[in-house]
Amino acid sequence: MVTSLHDSRGRRKYLLPEERKQFLQAALEAGGKTATFCAVLALSGARISEVLALTSEQIDDENGSINFETLKRRERGHIRAVPVPRRLLYYLDAVHRYRAAQSDPRQARAHLWSWSRTTAWRRVKTVMRLAQHPSYIAKPKSLRHAFGAEAAMSNVPLTMIKKWLGHARLETTEIYTTLVGKEERTLAQRTWGMADDLFNSGALHDG
Repeated sequence: MVTSLHDSRGRRKYLLPEERKQFLQAALEAGGKTATFCAVLALSGARISEVLALTSEQIDDENGSINFETLKRRERGHIRAVPVPRRLLYYLDAVHRYRAAQSDPRQARAHLWSWSRTTAWRRVKTVMRLAQHPSYIAKPKSLRHAFGAEAAMSNVPLTMIKKWLGHARLETTEIYTTLVGKEERTLAQRTWGMADDLFNSGALHDG
């Protein structure tokens, strides 16, 4: 269970919204299955193993969702539906042809990515480098935390974030309430008046 969204040196373990956008842009520039894998990771909050386990039959066009099996539960078969952008589904079909595969029982159960976990991790790291993210957040887990963080800062109910992320306990999800969101920053600004005046006047200087 994650107890902090910062490492022991005080550095973030999650991407900020702009960094998440940069990651997606870099992924789309990479193209192909690397792009689709990275996009699903970033836009669903799923674990890397859960994305690797995806098959065509787990994509629900009518519902606009991807149905992940939660792999950190003791019992198998726990499925959670995560809504995703329609454009992501179009892109997935353009690369993987999952709609055609759904009509064939054998192809429908084939994995969309036939990579090992190590290969998947390496491809995500490559895209992170293309996006010029610092090494301490250039990790697949940063995307999962970014999803949870942005949802919390956008006032999505914790129970919904818990469902999307596949957490067993709400206490795990509550870690995302510790982040500095827009509302908290607005409140903090009320205490900055004197400092802003001094900075603007040039009264503060080095040395």
